[in-house]
Amino acid sequence: MAGTSSPDPAWKLPAALLGGLAAGALAGAAVGHVAAGVAVAAVLEIVLLLSRIRHVTQATMAPMPDASPLRHDRFMHRSRRLASSLHDLRHAAAHLPDAIVLLDRHQRVRWFNHAAESLLGLRRPHDRGVFLQARLHGTELADWLQGGAAEPLSDVSAPGQPSRHINLTLLPFGHQQRLLLARDISHLTRLEQIRRDFVANVSHELRTPLTVIHGYLELLDPEDVPALAPVLGEMRTQSKRMGQIVEDLLTLSRLETQDRVVDERVPMAPLLATLRKEAEALSQGRHRVTLDDRAHVDLLGSPKDLHSALSNLVSNAVRYTPTDGTIAIRWELAPDGSAIYSVSDTGFGIPADHLSRLTERFYRVSSSRSRESGGTGLGLSIVKHVLNLHQAQLEIRSTPGQGSTFACRFGHARVLPAEEPESGPLEP
Repeated sequence: MAGTSSPDPAWKLPAALLGGLAAGALAGAAVGHVAAGVAVAAVLEIVLLLSRIRHVTQATMAPMPDASPLRHDRFMHRSRRLASSLHDLRHAAAHLPDAIVLLDRHQRVRWFNHAAESLLGLRRPHDRGVFLQARLHGTELADWLQGGAAEPLSDVSAPGQPSRHINLTLLPFGHQQRLLLARDISHLTRLEQIRRDFVANVSHELRTPLTVIHGYLELLDPEDVPALAPVLGEMRTQSKRMGQIVEDLLTLSRLETQDRVVDERVPMAPLLATLRKEAEALSQGRHRVTLDDRAHVDLLGSPKDLHSALSNLVSNAVRYTPTDGTIAIRWELAPDGSAIYSVSDTGFGIPADHLSRLTERFYRVSSSRSRESGGTGLGLSIVKHVLNLHQAQLEIRSTPGQGSTFACRFGHARVLPAEEPESGPLEP
């Protein structure tokens, strides 16, 4: 009929909705949360469909002097199609495994799915309209919401369920609304605990036989059997290396089970002097080692763990820097009040695509070079865990062929004024 547009094909709306869900899945996959991306896309489509239904309904109910029965049927058909799509999307969102809670600008609950009942303890219908922060009072989630929830909250206990662990994210949604997403990671937490227990148990079991083997090797004098001298030397070297791997694994297992450290004043001047001596002893005169203490401040933390982490950076620099190279140790204050400990070298450098993985266990840029240097492949993992316990960050800069700089940045809350050295008694 002239002057009227033909109705949209029935397949267009479902296709568009499926396309939106697929786009949400792709966006979620890009950040590692496919289900969260689908959930956000589904809720957005629900809101759009509600708006469209409202528009169609208003158009249908408005007086239309020239309305014909055919045009009215088209409006009704379109409205039913939108209502059916809305029902399907709400059904899909309601049965997603991740919890979804729609909040207004005052953080009052407008809607939530079934997973939110089991993960967050919400109950329908009386929890609709409640202030979520008050509903979760006394939990880590309430403190997180009160603090603005600017960053995702990871690995916390579900409300009223200490054995369940969840990750949470609060996203902006629509006009002054928020979307709370919660994912159950209990199975991942259990697997991680099993892995930690396995590594710790195996390391403990290996320690005793390795100690026995190394002890017997020390009793064998290469001068008694000159033909076996090279073999005995290599066996001793590898025995020591295996022992160091076991010790590093036990250190990592201990650090992973710690939530915090016992804070003590860590005098940095003597620690820096010790680190320089260790570097010179390991280098055996093959490198130039410099120390520049510009900060003249101390740290608050664990002396043992900080020594372990900072020493690892120094020993790595010595191992991976060719003879006649330079290793520079610096301790300085940043303009924002943080303190930076850095170790720079003139070594081989590290390609940019390897930098993000350097703190992984046993990750090696060059396996042959690592074996020659005698490293265990665990040093930077230990550094990362120690710094995390001290709320510090590891920053890595490297240029292949020129060298690398590993810097530990400690927040101003960890920085203390250096103590004045005690003066001796005055001469008469």
